[in-house]
Amino acid sequence: MKNHFEVNPLIEEYTSTCVCNTTTDASLYEKYDVKRGLRDVNGVGVLTGLTAVSDVKNEGRLLYRGVDVEKMVDGFHNEGRFGFEETVYLLMMGHEPNRQQLEEFRRLTCEYRTLPKNFVRDVVLKAPTDDIMNALARELLTLYSYDKHREDLSLPNVMRQCLQLISVLPQLAVYSYHAYLHYRKGKSLVIHTPDPRRSVAEDILALLRTDMHYTELEAKVLDTALVLHAEHGGGNNSTFTTRVVTTTGTDTYSAIAASLCSLKGPKHGGASLKVIEMFDCIRRNVSDWTDEDEVRAFLAKILHREAFDRTGLIYGVGHAVYYNVDPRAEVLRRCVEQLAAEKGKKKEYELYRVVERTAIDLITAERRIFKGVVTNVDFYSGFAYSLLGLPKELYTPIFAISRIAGWSAHRMEELINSGKIIRPAYRSICTEVPYVPLDQRD
Repeated sequence: MKNHFEVNPLIEEYTSTCVCNTTTDASLYEKYDVKRGLRDVNGVGVLTGLTAVSDVKNEGRLLYRGVDVEKMVDGFHNEGRFGFEETVYLLMMGHEPNRQQLEEFRRLTCEYRTLPKNFVRDVVLKAPTDDIMNALARELLTLYSYDKHREDLSLPNVMRQCLQLISVLPQLAVYSYHAYLHYRKGKSLVIHTPDPRRSVAEDILALLRTDMHYTELEAKVLDTALVLHAEHGGGNNSTFTTRVVTTTGTDTYSAIAASLCSLKGPKHGGASLKVIEMFDCIRRNVSDWTDEDEVRAFLAKILHREAFDRTGLIYGVGHAVYYNVDPRAEVLRRCVEQLAAEKGKKKEYELYRVVERTAIDLITAERRIFKGVVTNVDFYSGFAYSLLGLPKELYTPIFAISRIAGWSAHRMEELINSGKIIRPAYRSICTEVPYVPLDQRD
């Protein structure tokens, strides 16, 4: 039997033909004033919609429904409680809940953590893969079949679907990882049951670990990461995908699965993995982590495409919008500092600080960037996940577990306010050619 998953010579020929007839002259983008990536030459995004869900401030502030996220997190920490569930409520409902509203919301979303009978056996444990994002997409689309009101686009039904998907995604991610470990790596199969007494962050750690043990600080750090990643404006790729797909009138499962597939890409949700890989390379090649001159010299090699993946990128440094500070990175840095101390990893944390200072100076000087260069949230999120002992296969799924809150809020907003399908324009550059009968073609 032929292997249909291999590229054969005929496919190579087809590809070459496609490339030859499809490659666009780069100068045409400037000639026709095309905003590639929906951004102008200065990197400013093309205005395509309005949203009240969040606001990303250039100077370094992030607002969820008008509430400063940094102040929100400080509030959670000062009051000694977890904040992700409250953040989901804020994004979905548009205001901060009082104590009674929050308790009611928690009870409902805890009830929604229940998967359909035998779903784990019949779906999650079948066809396991090391790419948990792909597994999640398959599982979300399969949940469509279990929903008797799957095509009902009434707002209460969509709200119900969104909250249920937000509630079950952590389980699906962890169970999919355990299925991969068991069937692909030969490890023991571990399937723990969710506990309604635990927060989302606590439940993720308990479901993931064989002994179900976690420290209060570990749960606090993961909860903070979930809050910080929950939403980031309507213009990021996966959220824009939510809105684009929603305007077609499709179902909630399809819209969220599309967003999940968008987030999977290494230019979006997979960025924290690249930071971790880069730091692994730095540790191998820099003998003295405290020597800023030695660190600078190696970072210069990365910037000059002479080291690491030779892309010229120092991952986790720079942001399309923030020019003063990425508030998410600053909040997460403080959490990571505490966790590194608890884990005996202070030396590793100090290396991150050295790279942060040195990379910013180096990029500013060599790339002649006149707006501020800042570290973004990905710079510290991967380190936080590694300190928590999370497997790399779950880094991007953890992002999805958080960001589905923002996707859901934007889906509701799009359904409430818009009746038009999103359909941007593309200018054709093909030239009309005559039809040639088959027997007359070369």
